[in-house]
Amino acid sequence: MPCLIRQRCGSELTAITLGHRLLDDYLAFVAVRARTNTWLAVASDLKIFFAVVAKPPAEVMPADVFAFLSVQRAPRHGERVVRLEDGEPGLAARTIARRLSSVRGLFAYLSARGDTGVSRNPVPTSLAARRPGARRGKGGVLLIRTPRTLPRVLAPVEVDALRAALRTHRDRAMVDAMVFGGLRRCEVLGLRMEDVNAGERRLFVAEGKGGHQRVVPVSARFFASLGEYLEHERPPESTTKQLFVALKGRRRGEPLSAAGLDEILDGGRARAGLTKATCHQLRHTCFTRLREAGMKLEAIQAQAGHASIESTRIYLHLANDWLEKEYLRAAEAIEAQTAPTAQGPTR
Repeated sequence: MPCLIRQRCGSELTAITLGHRLLDDYLAFVAVRARTNTWLAVASDLKIFFAVVAKPPAEVMPADVFAFLSVQRAPRHGERVVRLEDGEPGLAARTIARRLSSVRGLFAYLSARGDTGVSRNPVPTSLAARRPGARRGKGGVLLIRTPRTLPRVLAPVEVDALRAALRTHRDRAMVDAMVFGGLRRCEVLGLRMEDVNAGERRLFVAEGKGGHQRVVPVSARFFASLGEYLEHERPPESTTKQLFVALKGRRRGEPLSAAGLDEILDGGRARAGLTKATCHQLRHTCFTRLREAGMKLEAIQAQAGHASIESTRIYLHLANDWLEKEYLRAAEAIEAQTAPTAQGPTR
């Protein structure tokens, strides 16, 4: 049975092991090419998979993968208890898909090595195509069909209520970076002192998703909150280069953790009486408002750090006025081509 063990040097995570040589080799491989959160997620996914399958990697068959899927889809809180979001009783489809992706990545690595006893990947990408003669991977049935749902965004009054409920300038600066600059949670926590260009009101994102760097403009409201934090709140004894640090407790002056930021946001959301306000929702709110204000999709793509503009197109649907304007424009063109219907006298 795998046992997830984290090894640290101070506050830095240096190793993650599961107690199996091949799994630990793969986690060491992941560590040099992925972020810490991804590294931890892969380790957790593999731990869960092998705890359910209870076989060494070389003995895992496709049947074991399908059995694992059945366990993940099983009801968690009774047959009649389902999520409102998708009506499913088991784990969310996105969670199951991510776990399958982690397992598939492991077996791709083991198969490529050639010395592990694994000759092929037991995790299929899809079932066979229904049409005879169809190419492999074309027309097949996906193992997990994830719903395409629109992300939720905050109304301007909700953003104001959240900011007012935060207790420190540091907290407001972090929220402002997400809601006015569109930064991800990991990008906010990864900001360093030298990444701030207050004169040009820009931030250098050195640790973007996928290792991509970018320079983004941010509202003056962020820099106002940041200035107050640096002048009055940041512990003078702090020696870290990270911009945002803990303000009290045994970790005072050390870089703020993801759990710490989530705790801050949870507290602010509760005090503001809001039902939603996650880091990712703040990011979605930023780009939705930018699109509603007329910012071009290509510019939003650059601001967001999206590798593909297809990821940015969702903000067309989130923007309140885009669909209405497009419909009215098309409807007027159609009506102009249609002869008005003659109406006779009414009785």
